[in-house]
Amino acid sequence: MTLDGFLAMLPGEPADLIRADEELCPDPGTLDANGVVDLLLTHPKLMQRPVAVLGGRAVIARPFELVLELLD
Repeated sequence: MTLDGFLAMLPGEPADLIRADEELCPDPGTLDANGVVDLLLTHPKLMQRPVAVLGGRAVIARPFELVLELLD
């Protein structure tokens, strides 16, 4: 799975995949999908985790109860 693939499956904005609480993070609102991918390739620790994937859909599982959305 590629970062582009995760972004395509996740609901919401591409910047949602970034941990905005980290000091390395620029203002996530200024990044488009390509900017998010470039940032995460350079600084992988900025990626929100865990990401759960099932049947072509994905969620950032924070809180973990969001995984239940994939089961509906």
